[in-house]
Amino acid sequence: MTKGDSKVAAKRGATFRRRELGKELRKLRERKGLTLQEVAGELGFSFTKLARVEIGENDLPRSGDLDALMDLYDAHMPREDRDTLLKLHRESLSKEPWTPYKAFMPSKMPTYRGLEQDARVMRAFQPSFVFGLLQTEAYTRALYTIAKPVEETTSEYIEQNVRLRMERKELITRSDSPLELRVIMDEAAVRRMVEGTEVMREQYAAIVELGRLDNVTIQILPHDVVTYRTESNFILLDFSDALAPVVQVDMSNTISVTDEWREVQRNIRRFDAMRDSALPPARTADFLQQLAQGWE
Repeated sequence: MTKGDSKVAAKRGATFRRRELGKELRKLRERKGLTLQEVAGELGFSFTKLARVEIGENDLPRSGDLDALMDLYDAHMPREDRDTLLKLHRESLSKEPWTPYKAFMPSKMPTYRGLEQDARVMRAFQPSFVFGLLQTEAYTRALYTIAKPVEETTSEYIEQNVRLRMERKELITRSDSPLELRVIMDEAAVRRMVEGTEVMREQYAAIVELGRLDNVTIQILPHDVVTYRTESNFILLDFSDALAPVVQVDMSNTISVTDEWREVQRNIRRFDAMRDSALPPARTADFLQQLAQGWE
């Protein structure tokens, strides 16, 4: 770890810190020329636990475990670098604001939510529904209510998820360093009727209003454009140099979150192709107005 690496940005969440710590531990292990199996055998750790710590999926509960890893990797590590790792470790164990909702989240969603709050740029494609950070409360509640008998969810599940989604919108509306959002929605996502025309009119107005924010860019990909498009929704998160970009993709009853280079690059190509074919952001409001006029 260099002195440049030891500079820790302020106000980062526990998930971000956990991934930073895992990244540093992996670098130290590889510099020492050790495999995960060798470290696990030497210290009596679970191989699975150690692997998940390095990719930031699991925390390292005891500071004594971190001390043991640092001693093994570099017994003469400078005090400053040790203190930096210990600080990362302490901050990785802090509670996240969304912790009360964890029981109502699908698998891997807590990891994504923790990373989302510390991202600088979000690029997203949504083919089926209005993108989550743009949804109104009425639209969100309608989606969960329609799915309730099929998914066998509870009223509490619905209310908790509606509340979480509304709180997440603060990412793009906060006054201090708001997230830069670039989102593409297929025409089907905004055309599909949810609840009724009043809910949809309110939703369209909210999209237009949010699109006026300097940090928000919203594009529609019309049906009649012949271009590449994917049936799966995805979100790309970009951070500072401290972490590699990640991509999140919805799957059946869970989500995938990875920083694997090939997967990230594949989704960047997807986004760029659809962005170049979508309507310019300045056309979004007119497009939605024309859809609404079609109901009259």
